[in-house]
Formats: sequence, C-alpha cells, structure tokens
Amino acid sequence: MSISCLTARKFGYIGTTLALRVIVGVASLGSFVQGQSQTAADLATLQGTVRDSSGHLVDAASVSLQTKGTEILSKLTDSAGQYRFSGLHEGIYALHGRRAGDGEASVDGIVLERQRVKNVDLILGSSESRTKDPSMGAPEFYDQPSFTVAGVTDPSNLGGHGSDTTVRTKESLAKAAASLGGEVANGSQPKSSASQSEKILREAAEREPENFDANYRLAKLLVDEAKAREALPYLERASRLNPGSYDSTYEKAVAYEALGEYENARLNAHALLARQERAEVHHLLGNVEERAGNPLPAVREYQRAAELNPSEAYLFDWGAELLIHRAPEPAIEVFGKANRLFPQSARMLVGLGAAEYGRGFYGQAAQHLCAASDLNPDDPAPYRFMGRMQNVESPQAEAVSERLERFAHLQPENAEANYYYALDLRRWRKGPDDPSTSRVEGLLQRAVRLEPKFSEAYLQLGILYAEQRNFPQAVAAYRRAIEANPRLEEAHYRLAQVYRQTGEEAQAHAELTLYEQITKENTGEIERERREIKQFVYTLRDRTPESPRK
Repeated sequence: MSISCLTARKFGYIGTTLALRVIVGVASLGSFVQGQSQTAADLATLQGTVRDSSGHLVDAASVSLQTKGTEILSKLTDSAGQYRFSGLHEGIYALHGRRAGDGEASVDGIVLERQRVKNVDLILGSSESRTKDPSMGAPEFYDQPSFTVAGVTDPSNLGGHGSDTTVRTKESLAKAAASLGGEVANGSQPKSSASQSEKILREAAEREPENFDANYRLAKLLVDEAKAREALPYLERASRLNPGSYDSTYEKAVAYEALGEYENARLNAHALLARQERAEVHHLLGNVEERAGNPLPAVREYQRAAELNPSEAYLFDWGAELLIHRAPEPAIEVFGKANRLFPQSARMLVGLGAAEYGRGFYGQAAQHLCAASDLNPDDPAPYRFMGRMQNVESPQAEAVSERLERFAHLQPENAEANYYYALDLRRWRKGPDDPSTSRVEGLLQRAVRLEPKFSEAYLQLGILYAEQRNFPQAVAAYRRAIEANPRLEEAHYRLAQVYRQTGEEAQAHAELTLYEQITKENTGEIERERREIKQFVYTLRDRTPESPRK
C-alpha cells in the first residue's frame, strides 16, 4: 500500500485557512465487495500527525472533525503525535487541530471517499494565527539580513573570473537550483481519486448553484488540478455569494496568476493584504511579479513572506530569487541560515551549493552538495549538480568521487549516474593507457544504451576514442552526438579535428564552418537570455552597493 503525499497549496484540499502547511496522502485499501449498505470495509478513514511550528510531533493535541449536518468528532493525538478517525461516510469534512501554546490549524473541504484512507498532517501555529494573537509575538527567525537589494541593472561583468565554460555552468546551476522551488510535494493524487473528487464536487455545485461552499470547493480543486480557466466562473460565483471570503479571493488570485493575467492577480492579492497581512499572499505576489518580469518587487515579496512565515518553502524561494538574478552573496546568506533552521532539507543544501559555486567557493559548494546527497542517497538531484561542477578543481574532489560512485551503484539503470561517474573516473586517470579507461568506456556505453539520445555521452565516447587514435569509432561517436543534438558545438569542432588527422580536409572544413556558425548562434542566444534576466544590485552591511561578482 503506497501513500502519495501532496501539499495543501497544490493538491487536493479545499479552503486551507490556518494551516501553515498541510500534507495530504491518499492510499487505496484495495478492492472490496460493494453492496447496497455501507459495511465497515466500505467506510473511509482520516488519519495523520500534528506537529508544532518547529516540526516536532505534538501529543495531547485536540483534533476535531465535522461534516455538514453531523456532530463534531474529537480526539487527542497519542504520544507519537498521531490521530485517526475511522468508520467515516464519504463526504466533505472540516478538520481542526489545536494545542494551548502551539497555536492551531484548520483545513476545510477534505473529500473522503469510500474504501479510502486519507492522510492529513497538520502543522500548528502558522503566520496567520500569530498575526491574530499578538501575545505570541513575532515569528521565530534569524537576525535581519546583512544585505539590501537596492535595484536591478542589465547584466554586466559576465566574464569575470574563470572561463566562459565556468560562467555558463554557474548560470545553468542557478537556473537548475531555482527550478527546485515551490512547496515540496512528495507525490501526486492518483488520477482516479482526483477524478472522483471532482465528480463529487461538480455534482454538489450543480445541486446547489447558490451555495458558496459548493462553488468554492469545486473551484479550489480545479485550480489545484491546473484547470484555472474552468475554475474562474465558480470562483466569481463564490465571490458574489460571499464578497468577504478570504479563500475565494485568494484562489482567484492564484487562478489569474496561473493564466498569466497578472494585473487581475495583483488586484485580488492586494485586496487581501488590505484586510490582513499574510505570508502566502506575499509569496503569491512574488510569483506574480517574477513571472511578469519585475524581479525587484518579486524579491521583496518573497522576503516579506519569509519574514512572516519562515517556512522551508518560503525561505528557499527567497534564496532562489536572489540566486537566479546573480546575487550569490545574499543567496548564500539566506540558504545558509535557512539550512540551520531546516537541516534535513536537501534542496536547501543544493541551493547553498549552487550559490557558493556562483561566488567561486568551489570547495564549500562541493561539501554542501555531498551533504545534500547524504540526506537522501536515492535522490538524483544533488549528484547532477556535483557532476556538472567537475570542470573546476575542488579540495572536496575525493568526497565528490565517492558520492558519484555511490550514485552509479545505487542507480545502475540511470544514464546520468553512469555518465557522471565516467567523467569522474576519467578525471583521475594518469593518461589514455590508464587501466580505468576501459571502465570509463563501459560506463559511457551503458549511458548511451540507456538513453540513446544522450548527446554529451556520445561526445565523451568520441573524445575517448580519439585519445586512443581509434578514429573510425571516434567519428561514429561524434556523429551520433550531432545526430542527437545538432547544436552541440564541441562535437562539430572535435569531429573536424579527427578529419584533419585522417587527411579528410573537405569534411574538416565543413565541420569547422558548422562549428563557427553554431557557436555564433549559441552565443547570441545565451546573450539574449542573459539580458532577459535582470541582475540585482545589492548593498552589503557596511559596504557600498555592488553587482555580484563572477
């Protein structure tokens, strides 16, 4: 039996009101014989854990459950912070958890289905509940940052220190790290379960078109399922029925952001902030402004969200915004301090490593990526970053080698695992005649067998064969690389060199011409992309404003 965990923001929950973060899981109980009456096997179960704002499991927390027209069911969490409600009829439920001193969390619109177990993990004490209870004080956070983003400018000084290859690697790693942003989702709701939930909610909205809850809950599910256009009519109706609803206004802003209607998203978000300042609204505005091409207001919204609610997701997105806009020193500060708050977050360590690499701290970058891979050795992401950093020398080279070897051992059917381990082994060779050369060749061949369009692996095979003066195989490998990726400029260049060595001048000239043409086009494309990504100008405490150095 598998449980797929989802975040409340993205999946399956309707009307999250106080929960700082809710993780949802749905698990099938298997097939049961369905009769006219509901037996115990036909009924649903709701279970989960309750944690405080620091992530610690909470015992003796009061958890209550209610559906429309029924009495409230109440339980206390056990010594492991767990609760369980069984024997429930299918329907739409509201869950509430609280414990004195730790705050509370509520989730509305939990759809329970027959023969299903749903997991809802509550985290008490969100930023919203703190703002409502002044006695709880400000959110626990770290000292004020030692930097201020003072403005944006067009990219400059991109050459900086190191080769163009290193600069390109820094940029690609920053983008890759930023792509890890957003709330952590440990899975997705099974398609059949999501479809059944949507069916139930559509029927409810059709039965009661003037019912706010029916319209809102369906709209929320549609937004979570990336059906924002379908959701808008229901959200508009819900807003008409209850103009003061925070939830429907927030979901409208989310829907407009998803559709690229940024002005409408802003209007709805600012209407919410006029009532009460909430972290999730600032974070949403950060997403809106970044997608609209306004990085300066975006980073300020991400920062404010993290100040109000220093969650792992909000801190990561703040750091990622700094990193993608070439502010590695501020990004290092945010990721570093967030890592101390969330030491088990692998992506925080990956972000920190990418920021350190961007600043030229290659040893520290490798150290933190190794630590990220140790948190979850089966996660390929940290290994990918380590593999792409092999173009620079690092005092952590042996530690990186150990992790890349582990990656290949744990995932022998992963083409990237074989490829990066091959590159690492080749780096340690004493020459083409080193005994490890055959091992390198075997790993690269395995990589292209697993992924026939792996152009970089074919390129490395060609380089290996050319070193051995096995020119026919080198030519074949380079041609396969070009076939997989015609714009891989290095493959054209190296193929031209082989043709020269074999006296085939016409072919060499043709490949060099292609190399020069593709290099010019690729360089132009890279420059255009660089110009599109504005660069932050930032002030470090007791220092003058500066643009990040490369």
